Amino acid sequence: MASRQSAFIEAIQDAPVIAALKSDHGLEKALRSDCTTVFFLYGTILNIASLARQAKDAGKLVFIHADLIEGMTAKDICADFIAQNTVADGIISTRPNIIRHAKELGLLTIQRFFLLDSLSFDNVLRQSSNADAVDLLPGTQPRVIERLSHKVRQPMIASGLLTDKQDVVAALSAGAQAVSTTCTELWDI
Repeated sequence: MASRQSAFIEAIQDAPVIAALKSDHGLEKALRSDCTTVFFLYGTILNIASLARQAKDAGKLVFIHADLIEGMTAKDICADFIAQNTVADGIISTRPNIIRHAKELGLLTIQRFFLLDSLSFDNVLRQSSNADAVDLLPGTQPRVIERLSHKVRQPMIASGLLTDKQDVVAALSAGAQAVSTTCTELWDI
């Protein structure tokens, strides 16, 4: 597991823009991009294994967002499915139980948080899943990212609503180690 964590940290240091995939068209572009890491935000239990295989064959680190894959459940078994049936390096979820179980299975884990108010901010600090990274949405809140960067020990990824290079630079300058975006124009900056 330590080698997977090291590979992930190295990948986001080398290429801090993560391709967040929401379609086959996006996957095709990501496979040709400079991104070293991809987040699958789409797919079904019928096709996610083959989608993940395509990205792995292209040399990408692969994370599957368990909450967004059609046919997955909010139970621990979805982590079992991903670990046993795909070549994914890791899992993304908003659910602490899934993150904990995925870690037990040896998958890298990213816990996603939606920052809506001070309660959700405090929830990030209280999280007990020990995820390998936290994913903060929306990623266009540099002041909030900066405040959390002094308190959160895991690498932070800023996601959502990043539409131009200025958004990426602001998030990284505020303390995020990486950004995840579906904006294909940003994948090669």
